[in-house]
Amino acid sequence: MVSRVIPVDPFDLVIFGATGDLATRKILPALYRRDLAGQLPDAARIIGAARSVMDDEVWRAEVRRAILEHVPADRIDGPALDRFLARLRHVRLDATAEDGWSELAARVRPVAVQAYYFSVGPGLFGDLARGLRRHGMNREGCRIVVEKPFGHDLASARALNAALAAHFDEQQIYRIDHYLGKETVQNLMAVRFGNMLFEPLWNAQYVDHIQITVAETVGVAGRGGYYDKAGAMRDMVQNHMMQLLCLIAMEPPYAFEPDAVRDEKLKVIRALDAVEPGDIVRGQYIAGNGHAGYAEDAGTADSRTESFIALKAHVSNWRWKGTPFYLRTGKRLRARTSEIAITFKDPPHSIFGEQEGQKSNVLVIRLQPNEGIKLKVTIKEPGPGGMRLIEVPLDMSFAQALGPGAEDIAGAYERLVMDVIRGNQTLFMRGDEVEAAWAWTDPVIAAWQARGDRPQPYDPGSSGPEDALMLMHRDGRRWREIRP
Repeated sequence: MVSRVIPVDPFDLVIFGATGDLATRKILPALYRRDLAGQLPDAARIIGAARSVMDDEVWRAEVRRAILEHVPADRIDGPALDRFLARLRHVRLDATAEDGWSELAARVRPVAVQAYYFSVGPGLFGDLARGLRRHGMNREGCRIVVEKPFGHDLASARALNAALAAHFDEQQIYRIDHYLGKETVQNLMAVRFGNMLFEPLWNAQYVDHIQITVAETVGVAGRGGYYDKAGAMRDMVQNHMMQLLCLIAMEPPYAFEPDAVRDEKLKVIRALDAVEPGDIVRGQYIAGNGHAGYAEDAGTADSRTESFIALKAHVSNWRWKGTPFYLRTGKRLRARTSEIAITFKDPPHSIFGEQEGQKSNVLVIRLQPNEGIKLKVTIKEPGPGGMRLIEVPLDMSFAQALGPGAEDIAGAYERLVMDVIRGNQTLFMRGDEVEAAWAWTDPVIAAWQARGDRPQPYDPGSSGPEDALMLMHRDGRRWREIRP
C-alpha cells in the first residue's frame, strides 16, 4: 500500500526562530521529507528569520547538518537535499525591534500562500503578530502557526489569544499540537466514524472504562527551567491528553470539517466534571538506576512539581455518564509508550461458566512506538477436549499492514505543516477550546496547591507511585502494563 502524495500550492513559509531547537529538529527535517516525497512545488520557498547574523549560504549549511543529523540515512537523497536547500533564504530579524522587518516584507511574495511559523517562546507571539501587521504582512488568507504552551493558566491563555486576535482573525491562527498529527490519532476518528461495528457500542452502556497512557523514559534534564514551572499537568494533561480524551469522547460531527470537529471537542471539555482530590495522584522520580533525581535535573532542591500524574475524570453527558476515564503520564517510567485502551464490559451472562481465558474485549490504539490498532477478543482454544477459552489479539500494525510503504507515512509535523499550507484547521486547536481546557485544569492545580500536597516519590524505571495503582485497584480495575 502506497500513500498518495497531493502537492500543495506555491508558498512562502517564514520560520521565526529558525536556528532554534524545534526548527532544526522537527520543522525543517519535516519539510525536507515532504520535498523528498514530491509534495512541495517548485515555487515553494522557506525563509528563516532569527537574530543570528548569517547569509543564505551559511544558513543552508546549518540546515544541511540538521537534516543529516535528524533524518535517517536511508532517507537522504543528495539531489533532493540540494533542491530543498536551494529553497531556503535567511533574514536577520529582531522580533522586539525594527531590525530586519523591511527586508522580510520585501522577500515574502504576495502571489503565494503566506504562512508564518512562530517557533519561539510565547512571550514573543504578540511582538511577532504586531510586526507582521505593522509591515503589511497580515494579508487576507495568510496564516500564523503558534506552538504550545498556549499560556500557563486561563488568564494568560486569554491574554495570549487576545494578543493574536488583535492582529489576525481566528481562521488565520493555527495552534499546533503535534499529537493530533500522528497517523494513529487520526485513525481513531476513522475507526469510530468510518465503521458501524464500533459506534453503537461507543458509550457508557457498553464501555467499562478508558485508559490513556503517555509514558516516557527520559527525565527533565535540559528542560528543567520550563518543566518545573509547568509540571505534568500543564505540560501533558491540559493539551496532549485532553485532545486524545476529546477524540474518544466526542459526538460524531456533521462533517469532517474544522469547526464541526472542534465544536464537538469543545462540548467534551465543557462536560468534564471537576476532579475530586482523592482521584488524583502526583509523583516525582527520585535518583536511581544511574539516573539523577528530579530535583537535580530541575535544579530545584525542594520542588513540589510533579513529573508524574494519574487521575480519574468523568464526562457528564448522555453518552458517557458513569464511565471513568483514567489518564496517566510521567517521566522516567519503565518504557516509552503512548496508547489509548477502551475496555468493554463483560457479557451479562457467561454460558461457559467461570473460565480464566474469558476476559473483557479491549480496543488498543497504539500511538508510539510501533503505531497500530489491536482488538482483544475471546475464542475457543484449538483442539479437542471441551470448550476452553483463550484471549487473542486481532492486530494491525502499520509496519505490517503497509509493508515498505510504512516508512513513507508522513510524520506529525509533516502532516500539520502541509495542512497549514492548505488552510485546513481541522487538526489545530481553536481559541475557545484552549481556554475551556485551562478553565478545567486551573481548579485542579489550585486545589492541590492550597492543600500543600507534595508529589510522591517513585523509582526510575517503575510504573509510577504506588498510589497510582490503588487509584485503579479500589475500583476493581488495573492499569495496563507499561511496555515498549
